[in-house]
Amino acid sequence: MVGYDPEARCVSTAEAAAAGSASGFVTRVLVSPLDVIKIRFQLQIEQLSSRNPGAKYHGISQAVWRIFQEEGLVAFWKGHVPAQLLSVGYGAVQFTVFESLTKLAHNVTPYGARHSLVHFVCGGLAACAATAAVQPVDTLRTRFAAQGEPKVYHSLRHAVVTMYQTEGPWTFYRGLTPTIIAIFPYAGFQFSFYNILQQFSEWMIPAEGKKGGNVKNLVCGSCAGIISKTLTYPFDLFKKRLQVGGFEHARAAFGQVRIYRGLLDCMRQIMQEEGPGGFFKGLSPSLLKAAFSTGLVFFWYELFCSLLCALKTTDSTMRKES
Repeated sequence: MVGYDPEARCVSTAEAAAAGSASGFVTRVLVSPLDVIKIRFQLQIEQLSSRNPGAKYHGISQAVWRIFQEEGLVAFWKGHVPAQLLSVGYGAVQFTVFESLTKLAHNVTPYGARHSLVHFVCGGLAACAATAAVQPVDTLRTRFAAQGEPKVYHSLRHAVVTMYQTEGPWTFYRGLTPTIIAIFPYAGFQFSFYNILQQFSEWMIPAEGKKGGNVKNLVCGSCAGIISKTLTYPFDLFKKRLQVGGFEHARAAFGQVRIYRGLLDCMRQIMQEEGPGGFFKGLSPSLLKAAFSTGLVFFWYELFCSLLCALKTTDSTMRKES
């Protein structure tokens, strides 16, 4: 079970970090194409419709085919190296902090470790800590995924040096404000709804039918991801728009570009030019990604923790027998 469990605890803090990193790594490989499509949609000023002649992308299937034709199959994994650094680092920090905070809450507050409020608050705080740790890598990942051909950045090192020299060190933290604002409720909802759905499934499924635990974890995680992403999606779009500030020349081939002076100016311009629907551009691939990524993250995390527990139990049994 994700979170501190005083009755069945066999995963240390270091092991939680390892399981979190591994789950992030595997999940990133599988969902990268959806992430690239989502970012392309979020950054497009024109309406996502075939009726708009200036729109480069109209829908998921059309975007997949166009990216494949223009940039090749590898384009769906653009920015994959910084994305993997992001996923591995984020997963390690998030689950380590979450496990520690739920244990602290269990020991010093009147709420149990599996209380939904505890999972919401601890999940939000854990995500904020992880976000602050990996924000520079997230900015790099967004720029790599956003650039077309010819490429502006040829390697991770080239991107870091160029951005630092031309835009200064704070460019790596573009979009941090909307990210922090959005990540607390997003991750809080993820962990709390996952916890609620897990407890609901335990209540609904009789004891003799609980053999498909891994499938249950995947389904509960996917549902939690869809709910949390829908509730907090606009802030993810604001973050992506702000992260490509100063990068407008690389976006010329994709259509119109805009310069935003901050979060409020970004919100104002989107509302004026694109309407309320502009806040939800890219929602479809984002929900697909949220369903797959959140489900897979919890699935792999639970699986890796179970494997670590099994290995420790086997090792302990062998030592006792010897």
